[in-house]
Order: sequence, then C-alpha cells, then structure tokens
Amino acid sequence: MLLVCVITVIDVVGGTGLVWLPMLAAGPALAAATCGWRGVAGVGLLATLLSVALGVSDGVSGGDLVAVPAVLASVTLAGILAGAVRARREQVLAAVRSVAETAQHALLQPPPATVGPFQVAVHYSAAAAEARIGGDLYALIPTPYGVRMIVGDVRGKGLSAVKTAVLVLGVFREAAYDEPDLLAVVGRIERSLARNLGDDDFVTAVVAGYPEPGRLELVNCGHAPPLLVRGSDVVAVEPARPAPPLGLRALAGEAPGLQVLPFGDGDQLLLYTDGVTEARDADRAFYPLTEGLARHLYDDPTRTVAALHEELLTHVGGRLHDDAALLLLRKPAAAEPSAPGRGTETTGPFVPAPAAAPTAGLGSGGLDGTGRRRRAA
Repeated sequence: MLLVCVITVIDVVGGTGLVWLPMLAAGPALAAATCGWRGVAGVGLLATLLSVALGVSDGVSGGDLVAVPAVLASVTLAGILAGAVRARREQVLAAVRSVAETAQHALLQPPPATVGPFQVAVHYSAAAAEARIGGDLYALIPTPYGVRMIVGDVRGKGLSAVKTAVLVLGVFREAAYDEPDLLAVVGRIERSLARNLGDDDFVTAVVAGYPEPGRLELVNCGHAPPLLVRGSDVVAVEPARPAPPLGLRALAGEAPGLQVLPFGDGDQLLLYTDGVTEARDADRAFYPLTEGLARHLYDDPTRTVAALHEELLTHVGGRLHDDAALLLLRKPAAAEPSAPGRGTETTGPFVPAPAAAPTAGLGSGGLDGTGRRRRAA
C-alpha cells in the first residue's frame, strides 16, 4: 500500500504519464509474499483504479489507458494464486512442525522440576529450528538403583541422527531399570549400537547415576567432561580413563571406566553437548562455558540454565549452528525449601543406601576415578 501511494504521489507531482504507472504492479506483487488473497486483491484493485484515474488525469491515450489496468489486473490475479499456494504451504509446514515438536517431546521428555533428591533444569536447542529436533539426546529417570541420566551427541544431523538418538534413549531407559551396575547399562547401549550402526557412526555420551546419598557415578564415552560445581568452584570432571564413543568400542578395544565422585548438599552437575562449547562468535572464539557457569550460579537450576542459554545466543549472534543441550542437577540441602513454583514429589522409585559417601574438597585440576583431587600438573 505504501509503495502504491508513493508511486501515485510521484506521478501526480511530476505529471509523467505512462512513465510511473506500470510501477503500480509492484504493489500486488509484493502483497502476494505477505498477505492472503484478500489483501492481494485489495491492493491490486486500488492500484488498478489509481492507474485509470492517473491515466485520465495525465491525458493518456485510449489504448494505453486500457493496457495498464489490464496488466495490473493480470498481476493481481497471479498474486492471488501465488498467495493461495503460499498459504497452503505454510499450513503444511505448520502441521509438519507440530508433528516434529510432538516427536521431540516423545523422544526428549522434559523432566519435572524435581527428580529424586535433585532439582533439575534442561534446555535443548536444535540447529534446524524449523524441525525443532536434532541429534543431541538426554534422559533423566528415577530407577530402583537411584536416579540415572544420559546426555549424548549423535554423529551427524538430520533424520539419521534422530533415528540413532531414538535407539540410544530406548535402550538406556530399559537398561537403567534392569541393570544394577552403571557399566552394564553402558554395555547394553554399546551392544545395541554395534548391531545397528554403520562403520562410521558413533555417539558420544556421559552416563551418570546416583545410587546412594553422597555418591555420584560417571561413565564418559568420548564426550565433553561434565562440570561439577561445589560452592563457587567450577571443575571439569575429566575421565580417569578415556574411552571411545559408543559404537566404536570394538574398533578401539578399550572399555570405559567408572568414576565415583562425592556429591553432597548444594553441589551441582552440568552435562552438555559440544554444540555449547563449540559455539563461536564473530571473531571465531569459542563460548567459555566454565566461566559462563561461574557467572550464573543460582540456587534455582532453571535460572542458571536460562542465563547460560541467553548468554550463549548473545555470543553467537542469535542463531546456533549446531544442536545444543544443557542438563543441570542440583542437590539441595535436606532443610532447604524448594524453589518458588516447584513441586517436591519424586517421579518414581528411589532406594537410598544407608551409608553416605564422604565429601571431598575441590579446587582446579580435575578429579580422579575415586573422587579424590588429582594433583595439578
């Protein structure tokens, strides 16, 4: 409408006759890209009537006076058709996105705010924003052997990565309930992937469990090290014995090891995928997750994760180019009140052992497999 008005003003002021009148066709043509068929028809009708009025005012001859409105009417009809096709495709796209969103919720079930003894917060962003689903995966479930969780990253993107993520999560959710040993859970996933993945496919993952108060178990299969928060210290939990990603054990010939860490009241654990740490800014600098987590530590994990995600988007300029997942656990003190708006129920069985593991101090330099501080190099 604005373009039609500008062209009309220019023609009235300049009195240039046929020089500007054909430009009125740009009005209905542009309307087809943004408006429904009624909007296109309205703009086209206005442009057609104005072309006749301006042609009469400028003294345009009879043949030209008919030709310009005819062209405008043709462009308007084509715009109506294009607008109808676009609207139909938008409806189909909206339906596909709805199906993808439903699939994501089925695949990556958002955990409740409280699971077992933990406060939980999760944020997932797919690189393919239109699909809202990608190759990163996470799950956190209460089992007869304590709360267990997994965060992983499937090699590649697209439907093949989603298919592998579905496989991993399905095996994990079943094995986590059946296997008393966390390494046995990882072994079940490994055997399933060995049967179903190609030679070049693999999944990096961290599998964790909390079998008894004060004791946290970790199995790292080629994944980025989790970040352990104790007080104001943020420490990367490097694997004591590096292991290959899931699906590659037969090629590497190395089995993962079990790390045991003390995990007491007020401690937090952040699991994430490489879409977070490999996000770059305009100067190609990686996002400093450890420093970012130290800046945004709150008693409410939801606030922490939201602040990290907001800072991550600011770092990359508003759009991630890889799937990114963040899962944060916090062990509140027994007498500590729940965060506002959070429930206190657990979502399944949790059987604590009577004895608590000792708590060790943390600094920098990482942890060894028994939960004791490694000596810094």
